[in-house]
Parts: sequence; structure tokens; C-alpha cells
Amino acid sequence: MADHIKQVIDILDNLAEDTSVPRNIRKGATDAKARLMDTKNAMDVRATSAMIILDDLANDPNIPLHGRTLIWNVISQLEVISANSS
Repeated sequence: MADHIKQVIDILDNLAEDTSVPRNIRKGATDAKARLMDTKNAMDVRATSAMIILDDLANDPNIPLHGRTLIWNVISQLEVISANSS
């Protein structure tokens, strides 16, 4: 499970640093990472909170296709993490 979380965080870091992606998408990736790393909540709550942020980003009409694909990939990994931790 820790490997999945590290992989998700790495993808979110890459998305946050990708200058071909609009600023609001990069900020959202940073916010989702912060929610995921917030140890005050249980892992399923953290994963769900990050998924909500990322779902909003995936529906943004200004996001490039590669960014949307990365976000969908992260959401699917977070769904697995959330299901396994509850």
C-alpha cells in the first residue's frame, strides 16, 4: 500500500511541476497531495478527499489531454487505496 501512495504522490508532483498544464490544475494537484499526506485523517478519508479535488480538475475544460489522463490514473489508484484501507 505504501508503494501505491508513493507512486500517486510522485505523479501529483510531476503534474504540479508540469508547466504545460494550467496553473489552477497544478495548484489542485498540490492540494490533492497535501490532503493525501495529512495524517490527521484515516487513509480512506484522505484518499476520498484527494479524489474529489482531482475529479473537479479532470472536468476542467482547459486541462490538456495528458494531464487529464494522469488525473484519471491517479483517481483509479486512489480508489484501490481507499477500498483496501476501509
